[in-house]
Order: sequence, then structure tokens, then C-alpha cells
Amino acid sequence: MALQQKLTPQQALQKLRHYCAYQERSHAEVTEKLYNFGLRKTDVAILLSQLIEDDYVNEERFATQFAGGKFRIKQWGKVKIEYELRQKKVSPRNIKKALASIDEEMYTKTLHELTIKKWRSLKNEQYLNRMAKTTNYMLQKGFERNEIITAINSLRNQA
Repeated sequence: MALQQKLTPQQALQKLRHYCAYQERSHAEVTEKLYNFGLRKTDVAILLSQLIEDDYVNEERFATQFAGGKFRIKQWGKVKIEYELRQKKVSPRNIKKALASIDEEMYTKTLHELTIKKWRSLKNEQYLNRMAKTTNYMLQKGFERNEIITAINSLRNQA
């Protein structure tokens, strides 16, 4: 593996403007990228504050877009989204705002649709296996256990 060439702070700032303009980034991602450019801690702090000031990096905006995208596209639940945001070192305040930005009606609708889809795909399974597999699938998607149980119970009542 070749050594990463060291960039001057100005070169790094220019590269990071493109990096952040392409896609929303968390503070941690940008900081890691700056260190990968071979910059010192003082330069990293200065450049990060410059990017925040110029609105290239905005943690709240990142968290909200991340949560919305993962919910709409990958149909992740709030538990999984919160976990991923924590992994990206997003502040608890911004995580809370991001999760609040998810439409509750759509969230419940998605939960029920996914539960029904999984439940129906297991029609040849015994009842307890069917319930366990559906619950595990929904937990992997990141939905809350009590909401999953409610959805499965409403399915049972309809049948």
C-alpha cells in the first residue's frame, strides 16, 4: 500500500468541499478524512470549523437525511437508525431530532406492511416458528419489540 501524500490545509479544504458537497457527511467522517490527508490536530480543528461555518458540514442535517433515507429506502426501524447514527458519532440531541423527523403514520404503515409480507411468506411454518421468524426479521430491521408484537397480534386477529 502506497503512503498517503500529505496535503496542505488549503488543498485538503478544497478536496473536502467536494467531498461534502457530493453527499451529507457526519463530523466524524470529515474528521477522519482530514487525518487521512496527513494533517495535524490543530489544522483538522481549523478546517472542520471552516467547513461548518461555510455550511458544508451540518450534523443535524446529516442525521435527518440519514434517518429519512434509511427509513424510506431500506425500510429500517428507529432502533437500527439510532444505532447507526451512534456509530457515526452523531450527538444524542441530533439523533433525537432525526428520529422525530420520521413520519409516525408512515412508520407504522411500513411496520405493518413488512410484518404482513414476512408473515405470509412463512405460511407453511408452524405457528410458533412463524411468529418467531417474523419477530426476528422485524427486530433485524430495527423495529421496536412491543410494536412488532402489536402488529403480529393484529394480524392474528384478522385471520
